[in-house]
Amino acid sequence: MAKSLPLKAVKSEVIIMKKTLTYLSLAALLIACKGKKDTPPQAGKNQGPTIVDVIIAGSSNITNTIEVSGAVVPNEMVNINPEISGRLVYLNIPDGGRVAQGTVLAKINDADLQAALNKTKVLLDMAQKTEQRLKKLLDINGINQADYDVAFNQVNSYKADLAVTLAQIDKTIIKAPFSGVLGLRLISPGAYVTPATALSTLQQVDRVKIDFNVPEIYANLIHKGATVTIQSNESNAKRNAVIVATDPQINATTRNLKVRAILTGSAINPGTFVKVFLQSSSGRNVIMVPTNAIIPDAKAKKLIVVKEGIGVMVDVETGLRSAGMAEITNGINIGDSIVVTGVLFVRPKSPVKIRSVKKLSELVK
Repeated sequence: MAKSLPLKAVKSEVIIMKKTLTYLSLAALLIACKGKKDTPPQAGKNQGPTIVDVIIAGSSNITNTIEVSGAVVPNEMVNINPEISGRLVYLNIPDGGRVAQGTVLAKINDADLQAALNKTKVLLDMAQKTEQRLKKLLDINGINQADYDVAFNQVNSYKADLAVTLAQIDKTIIKAPFSGVLGLRLISPGAYVTPATALSTLQQVDRVKIDFNVPEIYANLIHKGATVTIQSNESNAKRNAVIVATDPQINATTRNLKVRAILTGSAINPGTFVKVFLQSSSGRNVIMVPTNAIIPDAKAKKLIVVKEGIGVMVDVETGLRSAGMAEITNGINIGDSIVVTGVLFVRPKSPVKIRSVKKLSELVK
């Protein structure tokens, strides 16, 4: 009669059998994998040529227009300030009124100066009479030359005092230095004023100037007598202005040249912001392409050109830019077929198929 195995021995044999079966399964799997042949990747299949649209590089006329900011300033402008201190006894400054050159705008109390003037006139009259009597005595050798010279110098001294007093009286009268339009009145009659007190402003607005700054790289476009075009926010209409002067020095901080032009035709309110347009040339023929056809690179800019059904990347150099277009200065010849749609899907030296030939006017509006 066979003896029964202990329970621990039975469990050990079961574990050994499980491990053996696991090893056999792994071995069979490895043998099966080695028996299979490698399958080529599907990504290498030919997907066909890329469909693109092109334009034919041609000569286009372009005019480079430079836009800068400007401001309208009056032809003449001055602050109305008195030359001497005193109390205002007369004020003729209507708000926004138009005045002619030489119009009396204000007068300062000059009672003390008038008194000094009368005193000087009396002293001068007495000195002149004394000088005349001494002159007669000198002619007959009744006095010496020195006594006559003292009297003569006294006359000249009083004449000088008279001129000083008259000049001071003239400063008490404030006149319009030129014809123009007054600003708002800043003072009231009877006020005590000093040379630092502003009474109002006077501007000549029948003719206005345009001041604007031009970057130094365009300084060669500026010369006296040249015409620029301006446009204000008040109207979309463009008007002409003639350059009359430039600052002799370029600003070292902004690297800009300050330019002044005279606006032709009716005036614009001083202080108005305007756009100033400069023409860098009268127009020239260049190759233009849409900007979205240019591929920016770390080293250069590229365009894709179709040559014998193959897309070829060409390094190009760009120049002037306008709305949605760029000038190609180097790298493209007239007659080349330039890819303008499907640019991102074309691989270098890969086949392409031209779907249509576009016009620049269709791509850029």
